[in-house]
Amino acid sequence: MAQKYVAYVGSYTYYGSSKGISIMDVDVEKGIFTKRKEVSVNNSSYLVASRNNKYLYSVVDEGVAAFKILPDGDLEYLNTASIRGMRTCYLTVDKAGKFLVTAGYHDGKMTILNINEDGSVGSIASEIFDHGTGTIGERNFRPHVTCVQFTPDEKFLCMVDTGLDNIKAYRFDHSNGHLTLADIIHCELNSAPLRMLFSKDDRHMYMISELKNYVTVYNYLPHPNEPEFQFKQLVSTLPKKYDEQSAACAMQFTSDDKYLFCSNAGDNSFALYERDPENGLLYMKCVLPISGDFPKHISVFPDNKHVASINKNSNSITFFTVDYEKGLLVMNGRPLNVDTPNCCKIVPIEG
Repeated sequence: MAQKYVAYVGSYTYYGSSKGISIMDVDVEKGIFTKRKEVSVNNSSYLVASRNNKYLYSVVDEGVAAFKILPDGDLEYLNTASIRGMRTCYLTVDKAGKFLVTAGYHDGKMTILNINEDGSVGSIASEIFDHGTGTIGERNFRPHVTCVQFTPDEKFLCMVDTGLDNIKAYRFDHSNGHLTLADIIHCELNSAPLRMLFSKDDRHMYMISELKNYVTVYNYLPHPNEPEFQFKQLVSTLPKKYDEQSAACAMQFTSDDKYLFCSNAGDNSFALYERDPENGLLYMKCVLPISGDFPKHISVFPDNKHVASINKNSNSITFFTVDYEKGLLVMNGRPLNVDTPNCCKIVPIEG
């Protein structure tokens, strides 16, 4: 029997008809989603599943909401935990399922929360406010934490600050969730680093910068007391002749790490890169429109043959079949209407 999947789409609820989290049935062969039902939460702007795919966590106005993923993909509400700060914008979990980490854009705060044995979110283990000033008014004048990511060995926890143009790497104590600063990666002035990903071979790190519209590739070298990031490459996310305002939004690897997708708001496009498995370098295959406005998130289907663009401003999800050899994205059916979608997670289910 073929593996079944469900997609969870988080949406704002302050206007429109969305209730918060849409549950979608995933047709992997056709490369489309079908709406099943909605779960009510306040302004679900980011979602993450536990590494064992048993639990789903959502950003909400009150902090973080936890759900148990049932065998058919439905969600059973567990609890909501406070992060003792302003709304977060990003979530990640450790491999063991002991800690949930949040990134705070508005207050420049990283919060580490304990995860209880039943998957619910527990007390705050530790928290750090980033400090410093940037260069220009508001957008890059003060701390804005937009991403938190464990290194592959989980010795370190990285905090991306798009306001201060840097990434701070902290030693992570798995016994209590406490942090000690180990290193700082300084990025180009006013580049606004937004998201970071590690390759599955654990050897390379990829960072997308919102205001400069490029991806930076680093070698990752783990050491006992500090991480080492070696610059390798910088590649644009935009077409060569594009000279209007745009902002890089999201990036996502195919499951085999052979290709990387990046999205651009303004240009409203996906950039597709082929990744060299030996040295980690990226080679652009194409930059093509996504038939929507503000592609805030990217969802690659489990077969790697299809991709979905989560378009916040056009209230839509658009679907594409990918021809990697020719460098083409071919639109797959009609757009799916979803109010202010922010994030999408595809999760395997039992049936």
